[in-house]
Parts: sequence; C-alpha cells; structure tokens
Amino acid sequence: MEITKTNFKDLLICNPKVYKDERGYFYESFNSKEFFNVTGLAPVFVQDNQSQSTFGVLRGLHFQKGTHAQAKLVRVLQGEVLDVVVDLRKDEPTYGASFSIILSSKNKTQLYIPRGFAHGFLVLSSEATFFYKCDNYYSKENELGLAYNDPVLDINWHLPEEDLVLSEKDKHALDFNSLQALL
Repeated sequence: MEITKTNFKDLLICNPKVYKDERGYFYESFNSKEFFNVTGLAPVFVQDNQSQSTFGVLRGLHFQKGTHAQAKLVRVLQGEVLDVVVDLRKDEPTYGASFSIILSSKNKTQLYIPRGFAHGFLVLSSEATFFYKCDNYYSKENELGLAYNDPVLDINWHLPEEDLVLSEKDKHALDFNSLQALL
C-alpha cells in the first residue's frame, strides 16, 4: 500500500496495490502491520459502517466528541464521492482548515482520518456505496454536526446548492463559531 501524507497531521491518503488480470482484480484494503510500519499508527478498528446514497446526497459533516471520538478509514465500494474533512483539533496549526479528495470505486483510494476531524461526503455519481472502519463505537449522545455550508469553512462541494440532498439533522448542524465552545 502506498501511503501519502497530507498537510494535516496523521490525515493520510492510502492507495492499495491492485492486482488485475482477466478475472478481475484483488487488493488488500488494510493491513495493520504494514500500516504501522509506514505510519507509526496502530488503529484498532472495532466497527464497520456502510451506506448507499444517490447523486447529490451530502452526508456530514459529522464527528463524535471527547472520549467517543473516532478515527476512520474510508473508501468507496461503488460510485464516486467528494470526501471532505475539517480539522477540529485546537492544538494543530490546521485547526479549522478543510481537506477534500475524490474517492471512487475506480481509483480505490482510501482516506485515513484521525480522531478530531469532522467528516462528510457528497455523492457525485448516480449512486455510491460508502464504507468505513472506525476505531471507536458510535455514540449518539456524543455525535455532533458541523454545517456543511458554513462561510468560515468555505468548502467547495463541486455542486450547486439546489442539487444537494441533506437530512434534517445536517440542515441544522452547528456553525463553526458555535461549535468551538463545545470542543
């Protein structure tokens, strides 16, 4: 697996080595020993999640606070998404900054998101199946949402506002300035 560092501490782009032949392809999507040897990180994933969404669905920006924070390894099994994270770690120079990347079933790219980030994605294909591993269990009581359209964040979602499909929860997520008091 080829692992590329970003400008954000421990936010990593992971590209597996894909073996293709006339039958199709094979790749190892995660190897704990190899990941540790390259990164020095040793996440222990305890929960896998999968969602299916159609074009224009924006899920996020979600995160869990405190001891319920989650590191995630995310990828797309079918389709294409714009994956976006926002650094909420106040002690990092990238605090409040966002990072985005296209993840798709074609490029097989994965993103390792350490604890302390809000995360979301927007479906760019007709439909997408999104999969992620978490190193902590989901806790509804500790989940928060950050407004996807907060002008402070100035995230380019690549689609016009009228094409976005959001849950009620995501429509009413907190703006960045309000959220700072809760972190």
